[in-house]
Amino acid sequence: MVLGLLLARAGVEVTVLEKHADFLRDFRGDTVHASTLTLLDELGLGERFAALPQRRLERAQVQLDWTTAQVADLSRLPGAHQHIALVPQWDFLDLLADAAEAEPTFTLQRNAEVTGLRRDGGAVGGVRYTDRVTGERHELRAALTVACDGRGSAARAAAGLRPRSFGVPMDIWWFRLPRHDTDPAGGLGRVSPGHFAVLIDRGDYWQCGYLIRKGSDVRIRRAGLPAFRARLVGLLPWLADRVETLRSWDDVKLLDVRLERLRRWYDDGLLLIGDAAHAMSPVGGVGINLAVADAVAAARLLAPALRRDGRVTRAALRRVQLRRWWPTVLIQTGQRLAHRAVLNRDPEQAASAPRQAARLPAPLRLLRRWPILQGLTARMVAIGPLPEHAPAWACVPRER
Repeated sequence: MVLGLLLARAGVEVTVLEKHADFLRDFRGDTVHASTLTLLDELGLGERFAALPQRRLERAQVQLDWTTAQVADLSRLPGAHQHIALVPQWDFLDLLADAAEAEPTFTLQRNAEVTGLRRDGGAVGGVRYTDRVTGERHELRAALTVACDGRGSAARAAAGLRPRSFGVPMDIWWFRLPRHDTDPAGGLGRVSPGHFAVLIDRGDYWQCGYLIRKGSDVRIRRAGLPAFRARLVGLLPWLADRVETLRSWDDVKLLDVRLERLRRWYDDGLLLIGDAAHAMSPVGGVGINLAVADAVAAARLLAPALRRDGRVTRAALRRVQLRRWWPTVLIQTGQRLAHRAVLNRDPEQAASAPRQAARLPAPLRLLRRWPILQGLTARMVAIGPLPEHAPAWACVPRER
């Protein structure tokens, strides 16, 4: 949607195909980071975004068995936004769609499920899609097809591109629990040997993620929901008065965590960005914002050629990948290290192992001793490496 908006502002004819009738789905990655908030300001959408219902995350803490440590202080960020916004993703997408549809060269086609690619000779020349209301099959010709359809990308599969998969030791259970006014505010990570949970403050409820070892979903569910509630209370005793709101396993959704990256993000007439090019772990909640940065870079590098010649070369598509390659690799490397640090042994083994002396890990000791370093951790998450800015031709004056 971001790429469509930017290309339309360049005067390029662009069509976005959306599989569903609307955006009202249960997204779990609803964080909009400071880098994306700055981009919205540049696009003249900052005030409209600020009017959306949202919570603001200004600091992040890690709770250990014996103490709590603050790991990120977003008040130390540069620029106008010292926070991460937690916004229902359907509201964010509606805002972008409304802005894009104000451009005469933009079309949003809903209920359009892409089923394959069409080819002109050896090059991709558009897509095949099915109207999910009528069942009719259609083709859409395009000088450039951009696959933004996530880690299960149909376009990627049709192009025969296979990502390199990095081993991930965990999956995540997502669920909601009521939040009380006396609860901690912001984001909270709870770490114990072999266990990790994250709680995201959504106002009247907690969006909760509980890490389980990869492939253990069926086995743990077989032990029963009361056993999971007890495990959760053992980790976070102050949730004891509300875990009964988890009434069935239907309330606990499994996220199959993947960490993948294509070696080549393009083919003749085809570019892949976001999770279609590089599936991210939930660590840091950076996936949306990294995908937005991909879109901005692609628009800046490709729009001039599309506007001038109506086509782009492989060399131009390669430049998009080269631009976004190293920040992607850097973030994924950090996520892989975090996986090893957080869930490096089975919970059962951890429970039976002798307890070590209650001492903060070295990184947390440094962050506590020199709080200024918490600004660096905040910057890595909320801004990230190589933030992208809107090209001049896409910017509009700040709203009054």
